[in-house]
Amino acid sequence: MLVWKEEYAIGVELIDKQHKHLFAIGNSIYELLENYILDDKYDKIIKILTDLREYTKYHFQSEEEYMLQIKYPGYFSQKVEHDDFIDKIEEIELQNLDENQEEYIRELMLFVFNWILEHILQRDKLITAQ
Repeated sequence: MLVWKEEYAIGVELIDKQHKHLFAIGNSIYELLENYILDDKYDKIIKILTDLREYTKYHFQSEEEYMLQIKYPGYFSQKVEHDDFIDKIEEIELQNLDENQEEYIRELMLFVFNWILEHILQRDKLITAQ
């Protein structure tokens, strides 16, 4: 489970708020994985993926606009990472989902958790560190 800590804040209210929402989406993956009552999680996974895809596009656009506004020199490397994340989410093969939903959800959760934490702590913190 992802827990927001103030040390994750980059000091830009809009971006920090969006990062908190990304944590919430990540936690919805965790909650689905931990739901042992629901046998077929396909529809829930699709909803989470749709939310993740749409919200990350919105967030990345906001973050990129901010970086351009402040003339952040790391803009292009950030843009590449953002595009790679979106590509990875869009390349998910849904036909594999029904084969082993639990494993699929676990892999998705680890990918999202690791990416969010690494990207915020390693890359986004640099935006306001200059």
